[in-house]
Amino acid sequence: MSDPQNNEPYHGPVHVTVDESAAGDRLDKWLARMIPQLSRARIQSLLHEGNVTRDGGTIEDPSYRVKPAESFCVDIPAPVEATPQPQQIALDIRYEDAALIVIDKPAGLVVHPGAGNSEGTLVNALLHHCGDSLSGIGGIKRPGIVHRLDKDTSGLLVVAKTDLAHQALAAQFEEHSVERRYQALVWGAPKHAEDRIETQLGRSRYNRQKMTVLRQNGKHAITNYRCTDYYGPPASPLATRVACRLETGRTHQIRVHMAHIGHPIIGDPVYG
Repeated sequence: MSDPQNNEPYHGPVHVTVDESAAGDRLDKWLARMIPQLSRARIQSLLHEGNVTRDGGTIEDPSYRVKPAESFCVDIPAPVEATPQPQQIALDIRYEDAALIVIDKPAGLVVHPGAGNSEGTLVNALLHHCGDSLSGIGGIKRPGIVHRLDKDTSGLLVVAKTDLAHQALAAQFEEHSVERRYQALVWGAPKHAEDRIETQLGRSRYNRQKMTVLRQNGKHAITNYRCTDYYGPPASPLATRVACRLETGRTHQIRVHMAHIGHPIIGDPVYG
């Protein structure tokens, strides 16, 4: 059974019962209040599609006035994953053989389809270039994808063409035998010219699209950085170029860590 108070996406049956205070409310309005993840329009669609039952019998009238102690079940269908389609998008290929392909991903290119990005992604381009020659381990939306780079990050991305290559590459990332290095421009100048940032990271409780440093129950994250160039007055630089080496690969890791020490990446719309 799904929990109507859980803010995460879900599907399946949700059971709710009318209490005295809701007597006489419209069914669609009451259900939208009881299941805040669903809009009133979505509730009305589910009613018309026969996905709502009252005490075991189907009910389709959104204007029905609910009565105390009545029980309703809303059966929320599982979302249907759209299959990404091949698109002719230019790729900067740095290496390719029968097992893998290395792409220099430009800033602005999303790696795989997701909410708000159903096309125009690296995956769409790879499907056009490689056809069916991509590992299937990543699933429908992420064929061949072993690791990711944020949309606004440029850099080399290794893509698996075979399941065997995917497993081998994933194991190397898991064992940290693949070294990942990044360059970033940050505001101001860090106190230490070279340092190690070690924290726990997790999703913000206030914004699920944003990561944050947690005191406990997060994922272990380590970023090593070294300042390489300073811009502006020597006594008080306006910006610094930092070379970052990751020991872990968490979502938004460098962005969160640099913001955590008070020097967010220039141009970062989320953590800057």
